[in-house]
Amino acid sequence: MKIYTRTGDEGMTSLFGGTRLPKHHVRIEAYGSLDEVNAWIGLVRDQVSDENTAAVLKKIQDHLFAIGSHLAASPDKKLPLPEVTGEDIKLLEDEMDHMTTQVSPLKHFILPGGHKRVSEIHLARTVCRRAERRVMALHQESPVEPVILVFLNRLSDYLFILGRWTAHQLGIEEIKWNPRKE
Repeated sequence: MKIYTRTGDEGMTSLFGGTRLPKHHVRIEAYGSLDEVNAWIGLVRDQVSDENTAAVLKKIQDHLFAIGSHLAASPDKKLPLPEVTGEDIKLLEDEMDHMTTQVSPLKHFILPGGHKRVSEIHLARTVCRRAERRVMALHQESPVEPVILVFLNRLSDYLFILGRWTAHQLGIEEIKWNPRKE
């Protein structure tokens, strides 16, 4: 089976269900941004040594694929899609609660950096925020399930905490932002 179809050569693509849209459509931008955050999370997962964290990141990637399938489906057709639930959000919240107990209370803004792995987690977080904005833009045009919106918001929070927790695990001091005082 060939991977190329030539059907997108003129800037159009098909949704699951057959609807054709321009590749710059807000729906395509939304699930394309999810694909990008999923790739960043895969990079982060490849570098973690903690088995639980790696397993959670794999679950997150699975959830992002499920969410992507919802966004990539023709909205006017009833199609069988993987379930996205509140349990997916609870996983993120439980993990954040666990990691938060192991890091110092946040009393200042921090800058991304200090270690390559921490920086890559922050890149995943910023791409997640962009994906969330793109999905919200889609939601304004064509309603998206609320659980998807909440999951993406919670995921960026999770990635922020994961960055802090990873710095702590590596013994890296967080880089405090010191605003200029003039």
